[in-house]
Amino acid sequence: MRILLLGSLLFLLSMGCRDSRPEFADLVLLNGNILTMDTANARAEALAIVDDRIIFVGSNDEVAKLQDDDTRVIDLQGRFVMPGLIEGHGHFWSLAELLLNINLLQTTSWQEVIEAVEAAVAEAEPGQWVEGRGWHQEKWTDTPEPNLDGYPFHHSLSAVSPDNPVVLRHASGHALFANEAAMKAAGISPETADPKGGHILRDSDGQAIGVFEETAMVYLNEALEKYKASLSDKEEMQQWRNGIDLASQECLRKGITSFQDAGSTFEQIDRYQRMAKKGQLDLRLWAMVRFTSDPAKGHSYDELVKGTRGYPIMGAGNGFFTARAIKADVDGALGSFGAWLLEPYADKPDFVGQNTTELEDVEKVAELAADRDLQLCVHAIGDRGNRETLDLYERVFREHPEQTDLRWRIEHAQHLDPADIPRFHELGVIAAMQGIHCTSDAPFVVKRLGEERARAGAYAWRSLLDQGAVVSNGTDTPVEDVDPFACLYASVTRRRPDSGLVFFPEQCMTRQEALYSYTMANAYAAFEEMDKGSLEAGKYADLVVLSNDLLTCSDEAILQTKVLLTMVAGKVRYHQGEWNLPEE
Repeated sequence: MRILLLGSLLFLLSMGCRDSRPEFADLVLLNGNILTMDTANARAEALAIVDDRIIFVGSNDEVAKLQDDDTRVIDLQGRFVMPGLIEGHGHFWSLAELLLNINLLQTTSWQEVIEAVEAAVAEAEPGQWVEGRGWHQEKWTDTPEPNLDGYPFHHSLSAVSPDNPVVLRHASGHALFANEAAMKAAGISPETADPKGGHILRDSDGQAIGVFEETAMVYLNEALEKYKASLSDKEEMQQWRNGIDLASQECLRKGITSFQDAGSTFEQIDRYQRMAKKGQLDLRLWAMVRFTSDPAKGHSYDELVKGTRGYPIMGAGNGFFTARAIKADVDGALGSFGAWLLEPYADKPDFVGQNTTELEDVEKVAELAADRDLQLCVHAIGDRGNRETLDLYERVFREHPEQTDLRWRIEHAQHLDPADIPRFHELGVIAAMQGIHCTSDAPFVVKRLGEERARAGAYAWRSLLDQGAVVSNGTDTPVEDVDPFACLYASVTRRRPDSGLVFFPEQCMTRQEALYSYTMANAYAAFEEMDKGSLEAGKYADLVVLSNDLLTCSDEAILQTKVLLTMVAGKVRYHQGEWNLPEE
């Protein structure tokens, strides 16, 4: 501890003087129950901060030596403190859109969806597009009639929205529902062809029922983007800022201090970078630029080649924004039969899912990423999708032996063939997974995959960890609520809170592993472990104060945990309850 104190004092002296005295802390937090996630100094009582960095973590007595009359003090009164939680895979602007539009995550029937749209239409101008997200037909309490593969027909939705085009995105983001007005605006007819990697669901007469899967969403996305382009720049920018503010506050009040954005456009990245440089971001963003065949969601290969010149963008705005990765995909989602499988679906025996992007195209992007020192992050959910991605990574790694620490990622890695599980560690590929997907999807996974495949390779965290793989964690928001505590609960129990259904509990994480997956593992997965993920001298002062000790409380108490205070860069960005907070 003396060595740590000496190191901290040297750090202070190197930063200069205030009034010709040795530098003292700007802010200290005392009397805490601090879980540092630093294996060399796991628990502490207090920490000291200068500017946006921690300078010391230790006991109250030791931190007191770093105080002077100008040092601000927060008395934690025994509360539990841990590093700020890092959302390891989410969609920041999509979360903003969810908060700006209709949130359907909690709907349990098609009728509830219709009612939500009807209420929104009542507030909209004629011709205004209405957007929503979060419905999932597998989670409804009853099956609508008529239906096709469990999906309703558009007529009841169209009846309540005759003058407003409506687009409602599936919770997974891999399908959408459109009303008649939206399909008309998009030019959908019986002659409209299914694009490669997508499907338009049709009735017996060839008419679209309103459901567009995977790449078929491009037709509606293009029509929606055309409408948005008609808005004034002022209207569009005001909506953008409102959405970013809403998404930021939603994250901060849930303890999220950093957010890894899984797919942005160059325009969005430019906006984030400008906001960071102006000090307008309240949490840290780390972004992947999106490669896709859908121009409304991302960029073509040629656009990537041009747009990533000058990348990576590292730590803009004093560490508030980084863009150093490319996001691609090889398949879709399990719930919409889009996951690419080695063997057919158990409940759709003539179908193995969708290869959404040609592997040759993904490999071109991989070569570009390797040449420009960017991470590659490929969405793969099915066992075939994961195997093809691992094979592709292995080929590229062989061609670039000089690059030994690429930290390329597979986003989701949900359903693996057991033979491929050791390959993550062997290749150094990060399994960027989402604990909450396991329990959210549990009611239909066995139906899709069958008992044996689900048991052996579905959400196989334990098997991956035991083989030495790095498993990071997140929510995939707005596919799921950005709430990290529900995700941590799922990670350590694999139990649904509503029904008590437990999904193959032998694959649970330990408490320590789950907390690591939301802090240090996520930092490592972004090359940011030297700046965040633990509370140590020299790292950013990003932390949360919680109502429960997540390492020792009961499983059920994890779900009841409240965020009492969220700090980013040494500043309190959110707090609730009675606090005697010093003025900043």
